[in-house]
Amino acid sequence: MAIRVVRAAAGAVRRACGPCSPSLGPRLLRLPPMAGNVEAPAPVGARPERDPKARGGARIWEETEQQAKKLRSASDAEQHRKLPKRKIVLLMGYSGKGYHGMQRNVGSSQFKTIEDDLVSALVRSGCIPENHGEDMRKMSFQRCARTDKGVSAAGQVVSLKVWLIDDILEKINGHLPPHIRILDTTATQTRPRTRWLPRGTGLKRVTGGFNSKNKCDARTYLYMLPTFAFAHKDHDVQDESYRLSADTLRRVNALLACYKGTHNFHNFTSQKGPREASARRYILDMFCEEPFVREGMEFAVIKVKGQSFMTHQIRKMVGLVVAVIKGYAPESLLERSWGEAKVDVPKAPGLGLVLERVHFDKYNQRFGNDGLHEPLDWTQEEAGVAAFKEQHIYPTIISTERQERSMARWLGTLPVHDFDATAHAAAGLGAKAPSPLGDSD
Repeated sequence: MAIRVVRAAAGAVRRACGPCSPSLGPRLLRLPPMAGNVEAPAPVGARPERDPKARGGARIWEETEQQAKKLRSASDAEQHRKLPKRKIVLLMGYSGKGYHGMQRNVGSSQFKTIEDDLVSALVRSGCIPENHGEDMRKMSFQRCARTDKGVSAAGQVVSLKVWLIDDILEKINGHLPPHIRILDTTATQTRPRTRWLPRGTGLKRVTGGFNSKNKCDARTYLYMLPTFAFAHKDHDVQDESYRLSADTLRRVNALLACYKGTHNFHNFTSQKGPREASARRYILDMFCEEPFVREGMEFAVIKVKGQSFMTHQIRKMVGLVVAVIKGYAPESLLERSWGEAKVDVPKAPGLGLVLERVHFDKYNQRFGNDGLHEPLDWTQEEAGVAAFKEQHIYPTIISTERQERSMARWLGTLPVHDFDATAHAAAGLGAKAPSPLGDSD
């Protein structure tokens, strides 16, 4: 009797609670929920709620990860804070072909400039933070001269504040294309290397308030051109076979010497009026060197040194002398061009123009021998500058002239200019002088 009672009770339990699991033993699979202990099952299709403890764990993980990132960033910043941040100047050389000038156009990726590549190299080398590359004022960046489209440089100087990291020149140059260089003469330097100043003189320490543009006393440019530009239009050959005679070279230099001194150059730019004081510029020297032959074509180099130059001024100075030598314009036009009347002055192509050197004479007198700073005279860089011109600048000018014939095409526009009338009179007669070919800077 007792056994039957037990079996009946067990059957009732099985019917109420469900079958047994062989591995886990008896389980109450369909046990009704008890108040305060188990939540009722959610309706079909409803989104299950996350466990508050799980949400808290995810939040803790995110905060931990953010703290780790902050620590890593702080560690990097601390590492850079240990490096000295100093005002320096860099001596640069570059071939300007394919670039829309030196100065960076912030927010515009359509026109590539030399400074775009330079700033990218400074950031990637680790000597300036990324936000300084986005806002160049934060590193007090200034260029000595703003070269125009297609214009090259063998002695551009920029001033800026950087972290003086180890091997800074090698790292910057490692991120620059070969036609843009910080001119490093480490191999020929004899001065001792200090902890924070590399031996290569392409980098020099300057005073904290130094500004390469404002402290520059003078700039020297060269203009390289094929000598057939000086061939007389009536009785000389007008092709590559032309060779510049000694008499013609003397006449060229006599005309170039007329530019020396202070004159009103308002006719040599499009930005100044005849009575603006800033149109008066001081030229220290201008002359043409002996010609030389490259790849069967004879070239000459005109050098001009002045305190400062306006847009297109040098190209128009060269263009007017070429027009006189070729017989299109009278010599008296030079003196007339410095008067108030508007004169039609032709503008030579930009291809041959090169910024060769910048001068800091007053700065050197005050700080060059103070024991803390070096004079910015760049005499020890002459070999590096000459090598860069021979390797990157002159070959580009020669090959481009052969391919595009920019000088020959521009010479073909000289007969159109009216050198006897003002630009206003020429326009009134319907003979407005066209802009020379290949001129946009």
